[in-house]
Amino acid sequence: MVKIGIIGGSGLDNPDILKNVKEISVETPYGPPTSVLTCGAIEGIDAVIIARHGKDHSIFPTAVNFRANIWALKEQGCSHILASTAVGSLREEIAPGHLVFPDQFIDHTRKRNVTFFDKEEVVHTAMSEPFCPELIDLLSSSAEELKLTYHRDRTVITIEGPRFSTKAESHMFRSWNADVINMSTVPEVCLAREKKIHYVAAAMSTDYDCWHEEEEPVTWEMIVAVMKKNADNVINLFLKTIPKIREYEDICNG
Repeated sequence: MVKIGIIGGSGLDNPDILKNVKEISVETPYGPPTSVLTCGAIEGIDAVIIARHGKDHSIFPTAVNFRANIWALKEQGCSHILASTAVGSLREEIAPGHLVFPDQFIDHTRKRNVTFFDKEEVVHTAMSEPFCPELIDLLSSSAEELKLTYHRDRTVITIEGPRFSTKAESHMFRSWNADVINMSTVPEVCLAREKKIHYVAAAMSTDYDCWHEEEEPVTWEMIVAVMKKNADNVINLFLKTIPKIREYEDICNG
């Protein structure tokens, strides 16, 4: 059975989008998730939404309880996760406002709990394809139908934050073949893989980080402005994609 977990962006728990809404508070072996779980249905498909940084965006990146969030979604029966995230662009062609569906990541974090298997049992999880390729295909087809500019099969580098990169770091990340940069994808995607949940990121480019000499260095105000302007694109993308997930799973399991 398909059940969708959604992590991130505001507006997705709008009563006009999510039907039969109820909020529940849960506890996990790792403490509470970063927000209450907003449960309901989208296009007749059960969905659970978590605000990654809290409902009031009060939780800085390293303090996000990633393990509790993924554990809670798994316990609720979620089979797929659609995660929205803001990213800085490390490539000229990925302009602010464009969507990116990465298929690889580089982990440049240092202080986070990155696994469920840190006691008693040691499990080495395969991570060659961390993002679900089928979900990338579905997001891409939906973006085309909505006439949204997108880039697929790119590499996201996750840094610790909350500070932004120096120019030297930004150029280094470019030399590593990273295409976009954020502070939230790792370890979220790794933990989803450990729990055998299909995971995909819908990343919105908000800025050119600080490598681009012709652009102003990134600020939080800049990110918020672009996100507010383009939030409806991510919402519409998810609404278009979620029914396709059920159809895809029905075909595969038929």
